[in-house]
Order: sequence, then C-alpha cells, then structure tokens
Amino acid sequence: MPDIDTGLLDRGGLRLAVTAECATITLNRPDVLNAQKPSMWEALQQIGERLDPDVRIVVVRGSGRSFSAGLDTRMFGPEGIEGETGFVEITSTPAPGGDAIIDRFQQGFVWLTDPSRVTIAAVHGHAIGAGFQLALACDLRIATEDARFTMAETSLGLVPDLTGTLPLVRAVGYSRAVDICLTGRRVAAEEALRIGLVNSVVPTDGLDQAIDDLVAALRKPAPGALRETLALLASAAGNPTLEEQRAAERAAQLRRLNELVALLSD
Repeated sequence: MPDIDTGLLDRGGLRLAVTAECATITLNRPDVLNAQKPSMWEALQQIGERLDPDVRIVVVRGSGRSFSAGLDTRMFGPEGIEGETGFVEITSTPAPGGDAIIDRFQQGFVWLTDPSRVTIAAVHGHAIGAGFQLALACDLRIATEDARFTMAETSLGLVPDLTGTLPLVRAVGYSRAVDICLTGRRVAAEEALRIGLVNSVVPTDGLDQAIDDLVAALRKPAPGALRETLALLASAAGNPTLEEQRAAERAAQLRRLNELVALLSD
C-alpha cells in the first residue's frame, strides 16, 4: 500500500486497494450517492502522486447505487461543508486565489490522464456533473445498462470545470458535447455506447466480471510497450501533424528497442 494519509482517504470518502499492478479507487459515500467534495479531490490527487510506478492500471468505481451524483450540494450553501472549501470561500478569496483553488481541485482529475498508466471508469447508476467528469478523465469507460450520464453544471449556473470539456469533445465531437452540456439531459448507456462516450455496456450484474476481464487483457502487454503506446495515442488525440506523430512513433520505438536489447544483454 502506498504511503497515503488514511485519514484523508476517510475524510474524502475514498477506499484504495492495490493488487500487483492494479489499483482500485472506490468512491465510498453511498449514503449521498458518492457526492464529491474538495477533500475527495485532495485524496485523489494524493493517490496519483504516491502510487507505486509499478501500478500501471487504475480502476475508478463507486459504491452503492451510483458511480457519483456530482457535487455535494452543501458546497452551494453559505455555511458550506465543515472543514471543506466552499463556493463562498472561492469567491471571497482575492485574485488570483480563486483560480488557484479550482486548479487544486482539478489536480485530483488530471493525473488520471497521465499515459504512465491506463485508467478505467466502472460506471453504474448515475454519473452526474463531477461524476461525469471523473469518468471522462479516465482512458476507458465501462458502463452498466442502467448507467446515466448528465452534465448538470449549466442548469446550476456553473460550467464544467473539473477537466471534463476536452475529453468530452474528443469522445463525442463538438456538436454532441454542446447538446449534452447545454441541455443537461441524461445520456443513457445505449446512446453513450453509440456516440463513443463509453467503450462497452454490460449487464448491471456483470460489471465486476467485465472489469476483471479488461484488467487481465491490459496486463498482457509489456509495461513499457503499454506506456509508450498510450502516450502515442494521447499525442495523436492532440491533432499533431503527420510529421510530428511520425517522429513521436520513431522516438518511442527506439526507446523500446533499446530497452529490449538491454534486457537481452543482461
């Protein structure tokens, strides 16, 4: 187990289990449908910073009836959540303090996009707002038949600010992203699969097996090959020129060849 503050995990409502090359992060606030708060994002950030480099697969899932119902609504109130940063504090902090606070929130999501490991969102029930964005931060999304995705921020007078807009546009395209974000409508699992928002849809009672099968498949490639390929695909998603991508492929392949030859020489 990595050196992670267990008190922070408890306060943030997270569980962490690490087995060999795979870490499973479970949002564990089932009584509020895994609603998110700043200490949860802080705990997520610490996990990302302190996971052993040998962990190359991360699964993010939710306990209880849903993946995550989004923000803990107490953050909107004048009293906020005891011990947590609320919206009133963000707006009352002199510039550029508010920007720095939101940046700190985002760090809990950013590391999930690091190509050093593959990240998987196992989504069941509702993935609303921050929950939707947490799923979007992952490389792969497996959803159950009852899964529903909703970007509810605009209906609350807010914008999606937890790193979700870029992966959403990349996954479904600009026009569909506009529709999903501005209408705040629910995207059912079947539609999510059709438009490329999720990789597969499984029966409600088949999520555990589907994740186990996917993790097993991802363990087959050599760690270096997995890491370099994921980095190349992330680079390609950034719309490089053909020459830039060709150069990136050559450099990655040379690193792999050098490592393999060195292993053979030992």
